[in-house]
Amino acid sequence: MEKSLLTYLYQQIIPIYRHFDQAHQMDHVETIIINSLEIAKDYDVNMDMVYVIACFHDIGIKFGRSDHHLTGGLFLYEDEELKKYFTKEERTIMKEAVEDHRASNEHEPRSIYGKIIAEADRDIDPDIVILRTVQYSLKHYPKLEFEGHYQRAYDHIKEKYGPSGYLKLWLETKKNREGLNQIHQLLKNENEIKSLIFHHYQNNKNKV
Repeated sequence: MEKSLLTYLYQQIIPIYRHFDQAHQMDHVETIIINSLEIAKDYDVNMDMVYVIACFHDIGIKFGRSDHHLTGGLFLYEDEELKKYFTKEERTIMKEAVEDHRASNEHEPRSIYGKIIAEADRDIDPDIVILRTVQYSLKHYPKLEFEGHYQRAYDHIKEKYGPSGYLKLWLETKKNREGLNQIHQLLKNENEIKSLIFHHYQNNKNKV
């Protein structure tokens, strides 16, 4: 990747995440960059495009969370700086990848780039999943007591990651498959998952 593009991403794009909720801060996007590049090694893809998609994948939260995959894709496509490095066709592929990355999307991503960012963004580590869920709950429901946060977190994790959850894995990676199986086991042990949720609640309730 050209140094000027990397500089732009780290000076102008990634810092935008500082204004998002705790679950979508700069550490999140940096993790997704690492995950994306690791997954992409096994495929014949443009690594610069993979990198840029990871940087922009949640940028649409800037305009609201509900349609962030759509607004983020458009934000990437229309970025004047990116036009210096990528063709219209490449920016279209990257735009569609951002649009397709959302876990609740029922349709399969339109390209391998969409599958890579979708898989990278899953980042299915039980502890990280619980942490991000608690952080989101604390941010958006600050008046709830622990039992309320616990119920919200448990219900969300079950709805998204449970055996009948809506999350789909479009690529078979060992890390995410093992993480998903671990979450399935946790959901069967209410005392254990409640203890983990309480741990993150205690550590994060005063950071909101």
